[in-house]
Amino acid sequence: MKRVLSIQSHVVSGYVGNKAAVFPMQLHGWDVDVLNSVQFSNHTGYASFQGERLSGSLLLQLLKGLQDNDLLSADYLLTGYVGSETFLSSILQVWQQLLIQKPHAKYVCDPVLGDQGRFYVPESLVQVYREQVIPQATIVTPNAFELEQLTGCEPISTLEMAQRQCHVLHDMGPSIVFLTSFQPLGQDVMMILASQRTESRTQCWKLECPVLPGSFTGTGDLCAALILVHSANHPNDLATVLEKVVNTVYAVLETTLEYADKDDSTVKARELRLIQSKDVMEHPPKRFRAVLL
Repeated sequence: MKRVLSIQSHVVSGYVGNKAAVFPMQLHGWDVDVLNSVQFSNHTGYASFQGERLSGSLLLQLLKGLQDNDLLSADYLLTGYVGSETFLSSILQVWQQLLIQKPHAKYVCDPVLGDQGRFYVPESLVQVYREQVIPQATIVTPNAFELEQLTGCEPISTLEMAQRQCHVLHDMGPSIVFLTSFQPLGQDVMMILASQRTESRTQCWKLECPVLPGSFTGTGDLCAALILVHSANHPNDLATVLEKVVNTVYAVLETTLEYADKDDSTVKARELRLIQSKDVMEHPPKRFRAVLL
């Protein structure tokens, strides 16, 4: 059975971070070692929240506890929201120690920086991701804003720009780049790209789906977890991975909208309905298809 160490945020109520990632991975038969980078009452999209952040030094203490008991044995590392440079640097120490135990381990990095022109984390993290984290990652799963920040390129407005920036990220090290969402200027569709670079070539797949009303939190966390699962199951079929991931996430969002009152646009009403979406996560619908660019 495959095992993943997931280092992300935790909320008591709602579904973001590890709360959005762990259940889907377990549904697909994965053992998940859960390490929470923060513990908050709810996600930060609400009017207020309470809680605390894990320090880099405490992360390394937890790492030592795992090592002392021969428990650091994950096949994959998955990271999401990180709130400080010191914690992000400590994650890299975890990754290096994991590689000693599992030389063929893979690192799936969701570089949570922000969205729609707004940072969720200190801007200083961008440089740490660029120079230290991205070069060590196997798979990277940015949204459009995050891809722009990591590459230092202009805002993405066309498919061609998106594809070029994926190539820039490949140049930094990762063999697979998922651009998890972007909306081309003047088009009422959402596009998702999956790009893979091998020694001989770079291939990029595109998938389009209609834009759903409103906004949701936790979709990137869910998406990264599903990318990990399906890329492990289909290592040589990126199109299938893209289709399974997007069709699952889209179905979860549709279920979330069904449960929300049509006139209720509050943050609470848009919490992902993961439990109610168990069946579609286990058996993704075949609605949207990937196209090779």
